[in-house]
Order: sequence, then C-alpha cells, then structure tokens
Amino acid sequence: MKSWHLLPLLLLIQPPTLTQPPTDIQGHWAEKCLIKLKEKRILNGFPDGTIKPDSPINRAAFATLITGTFPPSGSARPEKAFTDLPKTFWAYKAIQTAYGGGFLNGFPDGSFRPLDPTSRAQAHAALAGGLSWKPTGAIDPLLNLLTDRATIPNYAKASIAAAIEKQTLVNFPNAKQLNPNANATRAEIAALICQTLPDTQGLIAAQYIPKLQTTTAEIRGVWMTNIDSDVLFDRDRLKSAIQDLHQQGFNTIYPVVWNWGYTLYPSQVMDQTIGFAIDPREPGLKDRDPLQEIITEAKKYGMRVIPWFEFGFMAPEDSELAIEHPDWLSTRSDGSTTWQEGIHGRVWLSPFLPEGQQLVTDLVNEIVGKYEIDGIQFDDHFGLPAEFGYESATLQAYQRESKTTAIPTPTDPAWIKWRADRITTFMTKTFQSIKTLKPKAIVSLSPNPYSFAYNKFLQDWKTWERLGITEELFVQIYKDSLSGFDKELLAPELLAAQAHIPTGIGILTGLKGKQIPFSQIEQQVKLTRDRGYSGISFFYYETLWNNTGEGVVDRKAAFKRLMP
Repeated sequence: MKSWHLLPLLLLIQPPTLTQPPTDIQGHWAEKCLIKLKEKRILNGFPDGTIKPDSPINRAAFATLITGTFPPSGSARPEKAFTDLPKTFWAYKAIQTAYGGGFLNGFPDGSFRPLDPTSRAQAHAALAGGLSWKPTGAIDPLLNLLTDRATIPNYAKASIAAAIEKQTLVNFPNAKQLNPNANATRAEIAALICQTLPDTQGLIAAQYIPKLQTTTAEIRGVWMTNIDSDVLFDRDRLKSAIQDLHQQGFNTIYPVVWNWGYTLYPSQVMDQTIGFAIDPREPGLKDRDPLQEIITEAKKYGMRVIPWFEFGFMAPEDSELAIEHPDWLSTRSDGSTTWQEGIHGRVWLSPFLPEGQQLVTDLVNEIVGKYEIDGIQFDDHFGLPAEFGYESATLQAYQRESKTTAIPTPTDPAWIKWRADRITTFMTKTFQSIKTLKPKAIVSLSPNPYSFAYNKFLQDWKTWERLGITEELFVQIYKDSLSGFDKELLAPELLAAQAHIPTGIGILTGLKGKQIPFSQIEQQVKLTRDRGYSGISFFYYETLWNNTGEGVVDRKAAFKRLMP
C-alpha cells in the first residue's frame, strides 16, 4: 500500500496547525461534533485547511485515536508479536496499547494489518471491548431496529446492541441502516466519540441515532394561565375547556398555580404570609379550588395535570408580598428592586436568602402534598435576572468565598456562575423535597433556550438535567422564523437532554396582541416531530382556538388533525 494513505491519518495525532475553521465541513451532518473534537485536540485538520470528514481511517490511525481518547484502565494483555508490525512502525506503541486494553485484536493468521481500513463494525466492537460494554437487555429487539442486521458480523452483534442501548450508534443518513462492513469515515468515528464522551453528547442530530420506541405517548400539552384569559374564573367554562382539550387530542395540562403574588388554589401558606389564601382580585375564584376542579375533570379522560409555578421567584412590585416583606427581595448593585417587564413593575424574591427560599419551598410542598398531581413544573422565572443578587448578605458571601472586596459586574462570568450554582443547589433541595413527598411526581421545567437562560437569568438547566433533578424538559422556542426555530431545535444541550429524558418544545400559538396562523403552528410541530422530540406544549390555552382570527370551529378541527 502506498505511503500517501497514511497522511490523513497521521494528522489525527499531530499538533494542530490550523487557526481558521475547517473549510470542508460547513453544513456537514457531523459539523458541530467535528469542530468540538478539533477544539479539544482530539481530531486535527490538514495543512490545506480541511478536515476531510468523509475520508476512511485505517487500523493504525484508529488505534492511535481511540487509545488517546479512552486510555485503557485495569490489567492489560501482554504485547503480541504481530507478523506485520515491526517495532519501528510509527503506531507500534498505540497498536500494542489498543491490543493490551482490549480495544483491538489481530487476525487468525497472526497479522494486524495496520494499513487496512477500519470497518464500522470493527470500530464499534473495539470501543465496546475496551470500555467493557455489554447490552443489558436482549440483543434481538435492539438489532431489529436495523434493516441490514443480517450483514452484521457475529463478533460485532453484542457490541452494536450495546451501542444502540447507550445511544452511541450513529447512522447517517438513515438511522436504521448500519452498513457494518463499510469503511468507517473520520466523521463517523468522530460521531462515535462525541456520543461517548460526557461533555460532547448532543452534537449529533437525534434523527441519525437509532433507538427503541417506547409505548409512551407523545406529550401534547397546553399552558393554562390567568393572564389575558378568564378560563380559570368560571367553573363551567373550565370544565368545558378540559373536555375540548381532550377531544382535540391533548393529554397534558400545565395549569398556573402561582402568579401575580397570589396562588390560584386555596393556600394556607399564603394565607399565613399575606392574609389571602387565593387571588382576591377575581370574584370567580371565591370559595373555589380551580386546581382540584382541573384534576377531577382531567382524570376522567386520563390526562396528566402538572401544576405550573409560573411566577417562580417573581412578584408584582405593588403586591402584598413585596410590600410586607421588602427584606426578602433581591437588589441591584444600586439597591433598586424593581424590574420592568413590559408595562409591569416586578420584584424578585432572592433565591439566596432563607426567607425567599422557604416561601417557595412551602408553596411547592403544599401543592405536592395536598393534590393528586402528576408532577410540578417550574419555568424561566425559577431563576433571577443577572443584574440582581446584590443584597448585602449575598454579595458578602460571594466576596468572602472569592476572597475579594471588589463588587462584580452583572456579567462577570465568575459572579454569574457563583449565583447560578447556588440556584442549582436550591433546585436540588426542591427536587429532593418533592420526591420525599411524592416519589412518582415528575419534576418538569420549561425554560428559555440555554444561553439566554444561563447568562440572563442564572438558570443552569443544562446542569440540572445532567444532575437528574429535571425529569421532563420543555424549552420555550417562540420564534416566527422556521429556520430560527429549527436552529434552536439543534442546540447541543437540547439534543443531549433528548437522549436522557422526555424533552419537548414549547410552541407559541398567540398572545393578546399577536395572532399566529395555524400554518405556522403546524410547520413547527412537524419540525419538532421530525427532530425526534418527545412532545409539544402550546402557550397558551386562550390562543389555541379562541382569539385567533381563524374561527373556533376551524382551529379545533385543525388541532384534531394535527394530534390524532
């Protein structure tokens, strides 16, 4: 074999020489993964500015790459004298390390064939062997996901099944077609690595990853709020609304229970805190328990009810809560507490002070302990705007722990992380409290896209998901542009969550002053399904078929077609 075959492969282990982005991977199905591995110096490029993602990789270079990425652990097999592997060969040490660690074997004739291409089956068998992967369940149901399972070599069947279980098997362009005996490309090996390393998961689109379909139905939810809607204020209308939702194919309701500084259920906690057990501004709530009414009616149709803690740590600046407990509030560096949201002045309970934490904990525990609910949901307000957090006790704690006397700017990365970590700690305690009271209750979250959520509201939901304290995720993607919507669907942290927990997308169906045509809603639902997400939830009930400009009968029929 001619020596030029080695050039693309030797570059896998040479120091990077490129400073510009690779020129041949833009729009490639593995682009994000390739870029990340290049940044981590796992996969390097060529002097001409390319990555050559679709080039094959030989066994010598594969041994070098795989042992450099996954160093063998435990006892190793002794070196083996392969007939075609002199000690002067450039990859001799890497090959012996790969052999010793159980990643690679030789052939029956005693050769290693270092310059032979690595097949896809060999690559998966190598990783499973070196990392001691074995399928935990029956092999046949897993391999039956692949239309060409009959072509898988016997030695690789268990390894391929384990890869399916672990979601490390990537098949482009068809998730169901493995092509086990085809030569593995640099992109395919990169995808395998990205799906295996904890900090690179989610960079490959889920549509290329085969997985067993469960019997769990698609989540079809709707947020039911009291803002610009009076559905909660009339018992008969509420009952009729739930019947309509069931008839149009919905199976989950997220009803608001905390909004405007009041509860939307009779709360002993709020009665003791501000003297009002339920929102006193609405006569239609008097002597009622809307949450219990929703639960009773929804259970008739087998629908899930997951109360929605809409305002989180936020409250109106003129609420009894803010007026009676100003020492519970978070402040800016100038001492101000008001945060403007549109025309409304808001304040925020400090998630770092014990009083604010205790109120939130008490409300959540009250709901979870009192009602037969399927879970509880927090949203983008279960955090804090980044310009807040300067109340004296919080700032002093940061300065003490950081060993500084400086007052950080709101965008200081260390200050953002310090505050976000403490909100994560509180979220962890909240999760544990919920599970103690009701182990089967789902802890759901409906945040903004991650970068905005973390940098603007100190909400590190990517970490929450990885810690297992979020069990259902619905990210709000409220965009009119279909390309912009799809771009958010491919965010790495969303794709990573999709592989671990039920992950859906929040879709905007309209606002009081914004009507959205059903054609846009339908396109976004289709794209969400095409990307393999677990469900959709619509914001908000009143704009499903009321206040739409398209007619109630037509919109109901359209939703029924959309969700058969």
